[in-house]
Amino acid sequence: NSVFGSCLMLVVFACWFNPKSSDAFGTFGFDIHHRYSDTVKQFLNDDGLPEKGTVEYYSAVAHRDRHLKGRHLATSTPILTFYGANETQRLNILGYLHYSLVTVGTPALTFIMALDTGTDLFWLPCDCTTCARSFNTTRGEKIKLEIYSPSNSTTSTPLPCNSTLCGPTRGCSARFNACSYQQLRGNASSSGILVDDVLHLGTNTNPQDPYDVTITLGCGQNQTGSYLDRGGINGVFGLGMDSISVPGVLAKKGAIANSFSMCFRFDGQGRIEFGDKGSPLQKTTPFNLQQSHTNYNISVTQVVVGNNVSNLGFTAIFDTGTTFTQLNDPTYSFIIQSFNSQVTHPRYQHQPKVYFDYCYLLSANQDSYITPNLTFTMKGGSQFNVTAPTISIHMQGINAYCLAIQKSEDINVIGREYL
Repeated sequence: NSVFGSCLMLVVFACWFNPKSSDAFGTFGFDIHHRYSDTVKQFLNDDGLPEKGTVEYYSAVAHRDRHLKGRHLATSTPILTFYGANETQRLNILGYLHYSLVTVGTPALTFIMALDTGTDLFWLPCDCTTCARSFNTTRGEKIKLEIYSPSNSTTSTPLPCNSTLCGPTRGCSARFNACSYQQLRGNASSSGILVDDVLHLGTNTNPQDPYDVTITLGCGQNQTGSYLDRGGINGVFGLGMDSISVPGVLAKKGAIANSFSMCFRFDGQGRIEFGDKGSPLQKTTPFNLQQSHTNYNISVTQVVVGNNVSNLGFTAIFDTGTTFTQLNDPTYSFIIQSFNSQVTHPRYQHQPKVYFDYCYLLSANQDSYITPNLTFTMKGGSQFNVTAPTISIHMQGINAYCLAIQKSEDINVIGREYL
């Protein structure tokens, strides 16, 4: 895949951010010196440089700055985001996933879309009979959801069955004379046809400059499972590695650098930026690229839970479309047993059972607690500190918390709550 290389910064997938900690990125300090400073002149032992304070010195500095500015302007690509704002928001009532307002078509319609790095396709509920039309907020407000229709958008055209984006894994709808698709995700599915239409983006500036781009999206005529009442009820914005994903399309068109970033905060807010290449200070790890599955697959070489260290190695998929982390044995058993041995609070088993095996009871007036740190050492040596390894539970007068890991019987997934 030309869009993503074999070794990219984690910013291509997500950047982790802890507002309570200044070392969440493992930041290191360094000094910056001008090319013509005394320090550099001493280091280079170059008597040919202009003397500081002379006309020649400032002339040379100005000439160099103009040259660098021209080079930056010639090679830079913009950072794009959704038109209106780059904000994302975790919606607990819709599966604890991050959502953003995405505008599509002509005239433009706005959708509340789940952001999912575990899938490639961007699909919307479309001319559908089985799809969600609204949802109720925790405050009891009823939010109406838009439904996309190709016939109502003057910029929409069906994707022909002979298109390269249709591919061997998709079918052809004789009724619509268009490429068909089926998207499976856990217990949920979306199926329909593929169409081309305008996605409304904007520059990451204030005010924004609009940037419209034609992309291929799924016209989801039939939805099942949690797509009807839980996560992604108003469409899913696929951010995977395949060429049909929006980051892939933008990079192929030369609109952005071949990267994007997602950042999450503890309060549920976040941001997304297409073309963000990150900072040199951010930690990196290579992706394990596989021909059969183009997921954001990484390798962990060491796990540390408090004062317990294990060199158990495993691979896992980073996935914003999965809420909680799922690990198989022996890693799962090492983490939960190490965590449990270092926690001082009594075990708590809620009835009916919650999603997690290890929960702990707090006193009625206790609103904070300390737990062992959880750290993954990634391939290449960078350390990924899980800033929130637990979730809090408040129900029926019970105050508790759980280690937010589920046991997996197959693949390992590091979900959005750990990012």
